[in-house]
Amino acid sequence: MKNELLLLGSVIIIYGVVLLAYKLFGKTGMYIMTAIATILANVEVLLLIDGFGMRQTLGNVMFAATYLCTDILSENEGKKSAQKAVWIGVFTSLVMLLFTQYWLLYDYSANDIAGAHITAIFAKTPRLMLASFLGYVISQRFDVWLYHKLWSITIDKTGDSKRFLWLRNNAATLISQIINTVLFTTIAFVGIYDTKTLLAVMLSSYVIYIFTSLLDTPIIYLARKFKSRK
Repeated sequence: MKNELLLLGSVIIIYGVVLLAYKLFGKTGMYIMTAIATILANVEVLLLIDGFGMRQTLGNVMFAATYLCTDILSENEGKKSAQKAVWIGVFTSLVMLLFTQYWLLYDYSANDIAGAHITAIFAKTPRLMLASFLGYVISQRFDVWLYHKLWSITIDKTGDSKRFLWLRNNAATLISQIINTVLFTTIAFVGIYDTKTLLAVMLSSYVIYIFTSLLDTPIIYLARKFKSRK
């Protein structure tokens, strides 16, 4: 039960921080949170846990926060701002990969107490970062495109740009997450986990994304209200 409570708590904390960042800093806050979530998700994904009857990697909720950030930007700041957030995430991933791999080139002192642990964590980073990079770029670009495509369709049908926010948010995120889940899990873990575990991780990741996508909808409505008040 401990893991389940921690996972639920992480959703509340992460989404709460995203909303607070938008309230305090506007679209700059979304750029900041995109960078932070990208870095933390790439570290968390190394951890495999059991929760809600599923075997899953951590990082799913944190990574889902990047979709929340781009959807808030799409809704309130425009398509260009959302696309900028995607490229910030890409740049953050590449810089993280560069420096974490550079650290491994050093010969650590005999008195060092962290080098072996850093090596154990980040020696596997290139493959995970490549998987994350491809999944992130392709799925996020698709998410922004589909979000605005659905928005255009609903405006044409209803004449109201504010209607059906829940539809464009959830449809764009859930379809994009299928792309991300398949790409990331396949590239990152084929040959590391057996097929049964691989499929379990893939399924559990997507189930979590369904859950997080539904929960982020009220956050986007609140973010739009903040924008309206400003």
